[in-house]
Amino acid sequence: MSTIKLPENPEANPRVKAVFDDIRATRKSDFINNFWLYLAFDPALLEETWQGVKSVMAVPSALDPLTKELLYIAVSITNSCRYCVHSHTAAARAKGMTDEIYADLLRVVSTAGRTNQILNAIQIPVDEKFEADT
Repeated sequence: MSTIKLPENPEANPRVKAVFDDIRATRKSDFINNFWLYLAFDPALLEETWQGVKSVMAVPSALDPLTKELLYIAVSITNSCRYCVHSHTAAARAKGMTDEIYADLLRVVSTAGRTNQILNAIQIPVDEKFEADT
């Protein structure tokens, strides 16, 4: 259950409508998902969040779109964000993620989680070589 109410007719607010129109144009889809619909309760927060997401996820960069989605899934799994796991898994599938790629991603995420927990528990010092190479 949400901690806020879904705004009624959010596009009656011109700021919200402008963001939603930009989401539609950027994604080439008429679908506005619940994340954006609920964020419309505060137009400033909606605008800030969309600009941040758009600048990272929709603007071409050194990472290809599928890799960005895979990273988003990995972080969402780690942060236990059920909504983001589902939405970015759907986005990754739309960008070409196969079941084989998804299985590999899950292997990496679970392996990293396990080894991170062991390292955090033991507090092993970082090798000087790793420190020098960064």
